[in-house]
Amino acid sequence: MKATLFYAAVILLCTACAPSQPTTSNASVASTDEDAGRASVEFWLDKSAAEQAQAIAQGELSSEALVKGYLARIEKLDGDVNSILALNPNAIEEAKAADLARRNKMRKGPLFGLPVLLKDNIETSELPTTAGAMALVNNDTKRDAPIVARLKAAGAIVLGKTNLSEWANFRSESSISGWSAVGGLTRNPHMLSRSACGSSSGSGAAMALRLASLAVGTETNGSIICPASMNGVVGFKPTVGLLSRTHIVPISYTQDTAGPMTASVDDAWLMASVMAGVDTKDSATKEASQHRLSAPQQSMLATDLKGVRVGVVRYRQGDNPHVLSTYEQALNSLKAAGAELVEISDFKQPETFWADSYQVLLSEFHYSLNEYLEGSPADIPVRSVSELITYNQSSPRELALFNQDIFEKAADTDDINSQKYASALALVRETARDNGIDALLAAHRVDVLVAPSNSPAFLIDGVYGDHAPMGFIGIGYLAAVAGYPHLTVPAGEVKSLPVGISFIGKQWDDEKVLRIGSIFEAKHGVHVKPSLLPTRLHSPALLEAVKGL
Repeated sequence: MKATLFYAAVILLCTACAPSQPTTSNASVASTDEDAGRASVEFWLDKSAAEQAQAIAQGELSSEALVKGYLARIEKLDGDVNSILALNPNAIEEAKAADLARRNKMRKGPLFGLPVLLKDNIETSELPTTAGAMALVNNDTKRDAPIVARLKAAGAIVLGKTNLSEWANFRSESSISGWSAVGGLTRNPHMLSRSACGSSSGSGAAMALRLASLAVGTETNGSIICPASMNGVVGFKPTVGLLSRTHIVPISYTQDTAGPMTASVDDAWLMASVMAGVDTKDSATKEASQHRLSAPQQSMLATDLKGVRVGVVRYRQGDNPHVLSTYEQALNSLKAAGAELVEISDFKQPETFWADSYQVLLSEFHYSLNEYLEGSPADIPVRSVSELITYNQSSPRELALFNQDIFEKAADTDDINSQKYASALALVRETARDNGIDALLAAHRVDVLVAPSNSPAFLIDGVYGDHAPMGFIGIGYLAAVAGYPHLTVPAGEVKSLPVGISFIGKQWDDEKVLRIGSIFEAKHGVHVKPSLLPTRLHSPALLEAVKGL
């Protein structure tokens, strides 16, 4: 399943098809042409998805060249990062078919010919969907999740699956983000000793290295926003119900959603507009058609933020002076773009909020995962959370790094028909919605809330698990529990590590959040390129200091 195995096969196949004894002059010409071709494709690999799609439409770039270019980059850059869990063995042939369709004037869709990576809890017909778990290695359902079907209908090509925190990081309270039994450990490409964050770690790291045109992550509580922020890319968690969740390995039907992880806000906007829509099998999407996103067009993008009021969240900004400095620079860019900044210094929530939010997830996870496992058409060895616990107990690989105490709590928790669950859900949703985001927006008369997305990436810790020394910051948890739109955009870097800024709106304000984020990105203009440093002490700027006099 690994990228290297498939790519090696491609190399061998290409070698077998090549002329065995070219003349010296022909070899020289061929080498020059190949070098020129590689340079031309390399130019396009870092362009926006929209620019790539336009180049393919105009015949300046082939889908085959783009796919092969990304496969070569995966082989070159992903070895230590380990963001790619599996590759689609048909990707090159599908790209060739796309190029033929374009030549025959049969091109269709705004993502035509673009390679997309999917987090490996999202079903696609080409590959198994494992959620990183040994129990689902053979979960080859031959189905496309509706969001994948929409991507394909728009012309996208599934390049492969990204690694993730196993079971979307809902197995153990002492987990290590970015690790799964199937995929191993994904590392942060900016600093390999640091976490890529969970659970969409592979999608975040892959987009930081730009290993595909686009990527998809999923979130229940922070699993798009945290890896996007810590890997220095754009992540968009839409309103729950804008995108279908059918055929995605679940945690919570009140909080789960897929979302884009991309190199730019406009790419995320375009991708979300393609994936959005009603799914009769997912009742949460019943209003999606009333809130469809328009694809971003130059004519609809404002050039400034005049008239926009931005609520500046202070009570969860943390006390890291470097993060605060980066935050202030981002706020200055918003102000320079014409936004009116409104300070928000306080917010109170019930003492039982965290315990109740955990209760909701445990109850919904038990119900939702049982339903998914029972309904999989694949030959898998488990059909319930209880069977899964027993399976893992017999797998040394599964329990080598941490336990499964969340599974055990979920198996024993109150079900979704209990009064305890109903009370917990009512409290957390009222706190996050009516008394939370909605109240803050209304009381301060602001269009969106902004806050730091999170702290810089913390160290990967095989002893204590995920541990942020200065704590987790931002208000992403409110957007997650409320099911409201949340966008993170790179804001700067702290000691060679990216930091993002969050834009959060009310339910169905997805397009407003994306438009404001797009203008901020254009004005602020930050891109943090990964350095693949083993540690910060390997930074060229610090090498002399480390050596001493």
